Amino acid sequence: MNNSKNNIAANLRHLRARHCLSQEEVAEQIGVTRQAVAKWETGDSLPDILKCEALADLFDVSLNDLVRFDPEQEGVPIGPKNKHIFGTVTIGERGQIVLPKKARDTLKLQPGDTLVVLGDSDPATAGIALVSSKTFLRMTGKAVDVFFKGKEDKT
Repeated sequence: MNNSKNNIAANLRHLRARHCLSQEEVAEQIGVTRQAVAKWETGDSLPDILKCEALADLFDVSLNDLVRFDPEQEGVPIGPKNKHIFGTVTIGERGQIVLPKKARDTLKLQPGDTLVVLGDSDPATAGIALVSSKTFLRMTGKAVDVFFKGKEDKT
């Protein structure tokens, strides 16, 4: 129970700061006093389940993550609902990486699945992303349909 209290407190502090909200603003949006929010953030008390649900909705995180996500153990702050930071990987000599088990399990990735590798080489935003080929084809197929539909309408 103490870990959950600490998790909720840490998660609320981080989420409120990330959303640039004051304790007063959070309190107004979920119908409590500023003092209640302050006590939750220090771990002096816990919000009831309905307030936890309202907080999860307000901050766009899952109720489970709000209560159980341990930022100290994970090494990263709580993320938005359905968004994950699975950790770090090291690139091998031939460019290979091993996806963390939690990532494979969460995303239901199986041996033989195909991923599309996307990248951004702009120094300000450089990064790499992996997307399932099925998702990529759905996304690009819709984009192609929209592109060609726009071309057809003009002829």
